[in-house]
Amino acid sequence: MNVGTILGFVVGILLYALAIWIVDKLGLGLKVSGFVPALIAAVVISVASAIIIWLLGLLGLSPGGFIGAVIHLIIAALVLMFAGKKIKGLSVKGKGFVPALISAVAIGVVAWFIDGVVGLLF
Repeated sequence: MNVGTILGFVVGILLYALAIWIVDKLGLGLKVSGFVPALIAAVVISVASAIIIWLLGLLGLSPGGFIGAVIHLIIAALVLMFAGKKIKGLSVKGKGFVPALISAVAIGVVAWFIDGVVGLLF
């Protein structure tokens, strides 16, 4: 792993943490007590999602397009629900899957927007 890859990973985690923190401020069902829990959540969610997607790939289940996007959102919501129970300072408001799914969609949109802005700047 070279320095550029490590730096890209660190910047990606920081931007993902920023997206989680922004979604908290939007009041869409995700509650984060500060940036540090958002940063921890970003690491946990990224690693868990990568492992799940890798395992699905080993099973030959790696659809692309719209179906792939839906699967990624479902995985993100499930990981968010799990992270909300395990990470101090992070919680998904309400019970069930729907608030986690709404938060996962919002995080995805905010992260996409941040990535676009950063891409324009650099």
